[in-house]
Amino acid sequence: MRKALASAAFVCLSAMGAEAAGSKPVMAVFDFSNTSGAAWWYGGVGGDLADMLTNELASTEKFKMVERKQLGAVLGEQDLGLAGAVKKSSAAKAGKMTGAKYLVTGTVSAYEESTKGTGGGIGFKGIGLGGKKEEAYIAIDLRVVNTTSGEVDFTRTVEARAGGKALSVGINKGGLSAGFSKMEKTPAGKAIRACLIEASDYLACVMVDKGGCEAEYAAKEKARRDKTKGKVKLD
Repeated sequence: MRKALASAAFVCLSAMGAEAAGSKPVMAVFDFSNTSGAAWWYGGVGGDLADMLTNELASTEKFKMVERKQLGAVLGEQDLGLAGAVKKSSAAKAGKMTGAKYLVTGTVSAYEESTKGTGGGIGFKGIGLGGKKEEAYIAIDLRVVNTTSGEVDFTRTVEARAGGKALSVGINKGGLSAGFSKMEKTPAGKAIRACLIEASDYLACVMVDKGGCEAEYAAKEKARRDKTKGKVKLD
C-alpha cells in the first residue's frame, strides 16, 4: 500500500514538475523611453511601442503577457533609468504586484532619417502634392529584468533601417504647412516594427526555444558590433 502511495505521489510530483517546466514565462512590458531626440516622439508613443512589443511577444505563443493596464500602479513607483533599467530593490515588488516574473524595458537610443524630394511637385489653390524618398534608421536597447533576483537576465540592442517612397500632401494657408501620414506606413514605422519583431524572436529563442538557436543571434550580435566598430577609427 505504501509503495503504491509513494509511486502515485512520485507520478503526481513528476507531472507537476513537467507542467511547471513547460509553462510560459510571464512577462510585462514597461513604457518605452527615448534618448534619441526623434522628432516623431510624443507623449504617448512610449506606451504605443510597449503595446506593439507586447503584441509581437504574444504572437510567438511562447510567453504569457501581462496587460499594460495592470502595470498602472507599478509604473508610477518604479525608478526607470535612462538606459531603461529597473532598480534591483523594485524588481521583486513589481513582480509581485503585476504577477510577472520578467519585466521588459526598452529605450529608443538612436534615430536618424533622411528625406529627399523626387521633384515633379504640383500645386493648385494652395494644395501641394509631391513625392519624396525617405530612409530611416533606428536602434532600440532592450533589457529583461528577473523580478525574483532583480538581475538583468537578457540585454539586446536591435537596429533596423528602412526606406521607401512616400507621398506627402500639404495644405498651405497663410504661409503655414501641415503634412500628415500614418506612422506605420513610413520608413520610420517600418523600421520600428522590424526591431520589435526581431526582439520578440530573439527573446523566444533565448528564453524558451534554446537548443542551438542562440548561436544564430550571437552571430548577428557580433556582426552588428563589428559593423559599428568598423565605422570609427580606434586608437
